[in-house]
Amino acid sequence: MGHTLQYYDLVLIAIATSLGTGAVVGYATPVPLPVAIVGLGIVAIAFIGHALFVNGPVNDTEDLSEEVALEDVPTVLSPVESGPEP
Repeated sequence: MGHTLQYYDLVLIAIATSLGTGAVVGYATPVPLPVAIVGLGIVAIAFIGHALFVNGPVNDTEDLSEEVALEDVPTVLSPVESGPEP
């Protein structure tokens, strides 16, 4: 059973590659290391922003407008204890 690369696998690879490239540029060129890391860190942030906001992890935009009933929220995440139903 083989594994195929999905979009978010590629995003993680792109983030690691951009930060790794920043380190290589900082060590191998006269560009200061902090400048290279910050510069290519901004590229990594762009990949993260694209993955979250442009190609978000939802099936369609209708998923964003659905309300969740209090009973459907796991009790670990719910700050309100559900009482008996009236």
